[in-house]
Amino acid sequence: MTGASCHLLLVVCILLSLSGAGTQKAANCARWCPPNSECTSIRSCICKPGFNSEKKIITNPAENCEDINECLLPEVSCGSFATCKNSEGSYACVCNPGYKLLSGAESFTNQSENTCQDVDECSSGQHQCHSSTICNNTLGSYKCRCRPGWKPISRSLDGPKNTICQEPAFPTWTLLPSAHSQTLLRFSVEVQNLLRDFNPAMASYTIQKLIDAVDKLLGGPLDLETQTQQVATQLLSNLEQSLRTLAQFLPKGPFTYTSPSNTELSLMVKERDNKDVTTVQHSQAWMKLDWAVTAGAKGSENGYSMAGILSSPNIKSLLANASLDLEQTRATLEDVYGSPVRRVSLRLLSDINSIFLTNTDTEKLASNVTFKLNFTSAESVKEREELMCAFWKARENGSGYWATDGCWMNDTGFCHCNHLSSFAILMAQYDVQDPRLELITKVGLLLSLVCLLLCILTFLLVKPIQSSRTMVHLHLCISLFLGSIIFLVGVENEGGKVGLRCRLVAVMLHFCFLAAFCWMALEGVELYFLVVRVFQGQGLSTWHRCLIGYGVPLLIVAISMVAVKMDGYGHATYCWLDFRKQGFLWSFSGPVAFIILCNAAIFVITVWKLTEKFSEINPNMKKLKKARVLTITAIAQFLVLGCTWGFGLFLFNPHSTWLSYIFTLLNCLQGVFLYVTLCLLNKKVREEYWKWACLVTGSKYTEFNSSTTGTGTSQSRALRPSESGM
Repeated sequence: MTGASCHLLLVVCILLSLSGAGTQKAANCARWCPPNSECTSIRSCICKPGFNSEKKIITNPAENCEDINECLLPEVSCGSFATCKNSEGSYACVCNPGYKLLSGAESFTNQSENTCQDVDECSSGQHQCHSSTICNNTLGSYKCRCRPGWKPISRSLDGPKNTICQEPAFPTWTLLPSAHSQTLLRFSVEVQNLLRDFNPAMASYTIQKLIDAVDKLLGGPLDLETQTQQVATQLLSNLEQSLRTLAQFLPKGPFTYTSPSNTELSLMVKERDNKDVTTVQHSQAWMKLDWAVTAGAKGSENGYSMAGILSSPNIKSLLANASLDLEQTRATLEDVYGSPVRRVSLRLLSDINSIFLTNTDTEKLASNVTFKLNFTSAESVKEREELMCAFWKARENGSGYWATDGCWMNDTGFCHCNHLSSFAILMAQYDVQDPRLELITKVGLLLSLVCLLLCILTFLLVKPIQSSRTMVHLHLCISLFLGSIIFLVGVENEGGKVGLRCRLVAVMLHFCFLAAFCWMALEGVELYFLVVRVFQGQGLSTWHRCLIGYGVPLLIVAISMVAVKMDGYGHATYCWLDFRKQGFLWSFSGPVAFIILCNAAIFVITVWKLTEKFSEINPNMKKLKKARVLTITAIAQFLVLGCTWGFGLFLFNPHSTWLSYIFTLLNCLQGVFLYVTLCLLNKKVREEYWKWACLVTGSKYTEFNSSTTGTGTSQSRALRPSESGM
C-alpha cells in the first residue's frame, strides 16, 4: 500500500511540473503570429512546414505564411503514369485516369512507391460501350468500335465511348424484276435467304455459297432473250458490294476460293493504315497498288481494308454483244488509220470480271493501280486490231458498255488505271471501212478490169476505129488497168508496218492514177480540137501526148519522192499516200483537181457545141430523138473525161455515207462505163464484133444493120462526127 501511494504521488508531481512549463512557455509566445505559423519567442514567429514567407523569422504581424507548391519543385517526382497534386501544406501523387496502384491505395508521396498499372476497363466491365460495339482497351482508356461489317449510325459519332452501330447492309438482290424471269426470281430469293441468315463466324462459307449460286444461275439456261447487259450490270454491282461486306469478317491475310465452275475469288485483308505497296495475286491476274487507297478517305470501321479480284467465265456470256465507247479515242483512231472507224468488233480475252476495294469511291484514286491480266492471244494481233484495258460502265437505263478513259496499256501488256471497276482485256477489231463499200469497190474493180482489158484489145485490134483519139483511149485504159490491178493486189498493208513493198505499191499507184488523169486531160484536149476547133488531126502529136501522159506523172512522183524521201508513201493501214504528211496529199489531189475542173469546163462547152451542131446537121430531127442522142453523147463524154471523180472534191466529210457510196460506185465502175461508151456504142466496133462472132461460129457474115431503117441512117450520119471521136 505504501509503494502504490508513492508511485501515484510521483505521477501527480510530474503532471504539475509539465503544466507549469507549458504555462510559462505560452506566457513567453507572441499572440499575433499569422495563420500557418508558430511562435518562437514573445517577439517572433516561424512558418510551419509546407509554408513560407518573405523572411524566415516573422517579426511583423502584417507578414503571411503562404503554401508551398511542392509539385513545382525539381526534387519532387511521381514517376510514370502518375500526377502530382498539391494540397495545403503538403502534396500527394495519384495514378492517372485508367491506372491504379497495385496496393489499392489512393495516393503515394515517393517515386519509389509508384506501382501504377493500366486498368483493363473492357475485361472489368468498367465501360459504357453499346451492345452493338466491341470494347477495345487502350493505355489508360478504351474505345468502342463497330463489329466487323457493322457501320456507325449517323449522329452517333460524338466520341469513342458512345458509338452505336447497325448490322451489315447487303444489297437487295432483285435482278431486273421487269423482265419477269423465273430463273432470276428464284436466284434472288436464294441469295436473299443466304444473306438474311448470315453469321459473321461463317463469312468464308457464305462467300462460297454466294459464288456457287451465281455459277448456278449463269451455268444453266437463262429465260432471258434481251436485257442481258442490265442483268450483268446489276449482278456485278451486287456481287462486288456483297463480297466487300463479307470480306470484313475474314481473318487478316489472303483468301482464295475457286468454284467447281472455275469462278475464282482472291482477296487480301490487311490493316488499313498499312503504308506498303501491296500485290494481290490471282491465278489469271495480279494487281499492285498503294495499300492506302484501299480504305479511302473515310477508312474502314474495324481497322482493316480489303482488295479483291474476281474472275468468272460465265459472266462473259452476258457481255458478248456489248459495245465499246470510242468518243474519247475516235479522232485518234481515225488519224492513225486514215479512215472513219465505222464499228468495232470485240473479243474478251480474259475471264477477269471485277477488281474492287473496301473503298467504294474509286472513280479517281490518289495513285494509279497497275495490274496484269493473263491471256494467250497476244501473238494473234492482226491488222486493225488492238489490245486494250477496258472497264464496264453502266448507263442510266441499267445497261452498260465498255470504256477505256482513265486506263492505258503499255507495250509490255501492263494496265495502268486511275480508277477501279469491272475490268477486262479486250481484242478490238476496228472496221475502218464500211463492208458494203469494200464489196462495191472489189466487185466494181473486178468488172472494170475485165472491161478495161476488152477496151485495150478492141483499140489494138479493131482497125477501122484507130485514130489519134483511139490512141488516147488506149493509154487511158492501160493506166486505169494497171492502177486497178495494183490497187486490188497491194493496197492493203497487212502487218501494219510500212515496209519497202508498201512504199513501192504506193509509188506505183501514185504514178498510174496520175497517168490516168493526164490521159483524161488529153481526152479533153482531143475533144476540144474535135468539136470546138473542128480541126481533127491537127491536135498534139503522138510523142507530145506520151510526154504529157507519162512524163508529167513521172516528174510529179520524182519530185514527191525527193521532197519527203519516201516517208510520205505508205500507211499503217493502206499502201497509199500518207495524208498526215502536211501538204503531201496535194501531190495527187492538186493535179487531179486541176484536170477535173478543166475537163468539166470542156464538157460544158462540148455539150453546148453539140447542141448547135445537131440543129445545123439535121434540123428536122425530132426533139425527143435529138435529146436522146445528145444525152447519150454527153454521158459518154462525162465519163471519159473523168468528171465523176469530181464528187471526191465535195467529199469533205468522210462520214457522209451516201456521197461515199456514189463516189465509190461511179469510179470503181469507170472501166465498165468506158467499155460501154467507147466500144459498145460505136457502130464500127459492133460491126467488127459481128465479124469476129461469125468467124468463130462459122456463120456467113452479113452486114451488121441497125434495127431501124431510114431514120437510123440519118441518125447515124448525124452522129458520125462525134462517133468517130468516141
